[in-house]
Amino acid sequence: MALSAPRVVRSKARFKEQLALHSMLVPGVVLAFIFMILPMIGVVMAFQDYSIVKGFFGSEFVGLKYFNRIFSRPDFLTAMWNTVFIALVKIVCMTVLSILFALLMNEIMLHTVKKTVQTVLFLPYFLSWVILGNMIINMVPTRLMEDGDWFRVIIVGTDVWKSLGYQVIIYLATITNIDPTLYEAAKIDGANHMQLCRHVTIPGLMSMIVLNAILNIGNIMNAGFEQILVMYNPLVYDKGDILDTMAYRIGLLDLDYSTGAAIGLFKSGISCAVFAFSYWLAYKVKGYKIF
Repeated sequence: MALSAPRVVRSKARFKEQLALHSMLVPGVVLAFIFMILPMIGVVMAFQDYSIVKGFFGSEFVGLKYFNRIFSRPDFLTAMWNTVFIALVKIVCMTVLSILFALLMNEIMLHTVKKTVQTVLFLPYFLSWVILGNMIINMVPTRLMEDGDWFRVIIVGTDVWKSLGYQVIIYLATITNIDPTLYEAAKIDGANHMQLCRHVTIPGLMSMIVLNAILNIGNIMNAGFEQILVMYNPLVYDKGDILDTMAYRIGLLDLDYSTGAAIGLFKSGISCAVFAFSYWLAYKVKGYKIF
């Protein structure tokens, strides 16, 4: 007890010193509770014959009725496959191209040119899909937007174009932390630019590449709701409809709230499980942890 008392005193003193900083969290915590935690009560709709008039507490509970309904829908498996396929292709393309662009930009010696290219590459990241989606719809021929295979190509290509700059910055930041003496030693041994890239830069990036790839597994159920919602049409549902857009269409447009909630809850459960697995894998492989 004699040893623990000073620790308690120090903890109280530290808390008083940081009270102003902790108080700054209050508005964010309140907003998060109102807009993120409190609305989670809506998941009960997936287990009810939900009625707007009766509300959450008056609607009849029907168990797994709506989960059985979505699993029996022929378009559910199609939407799930589209979700996984589009998300996986996006992850692979984004990883490969961001590494390639980071390596190429690292070779630019002129600081002004390098910053200009980096700015131009990063600019689309700040624009919303409402703006970009409508721009792309107006620029791309209609016949391509109505072809399922081409629609997937456009979806993946435009998403990579929009987010590439952000990923490149992550890898460029990693490159700047590589020990310069490794480059100097390799140059003394007669290494050229290609050999420096192969034997110094890429091995220095490998830990970030592995970590980023593992964490991206957690996004395997997120194929880009905003992007696809803005750009898709009924002609490409068989190749472009994903779980998020399906839940939106059924729950809000068809007013079948319970089925829409069941689809959303199923997708969220799978996403949570996959993210937990990817986080565990990142910890086992690279020792990465948030807490």
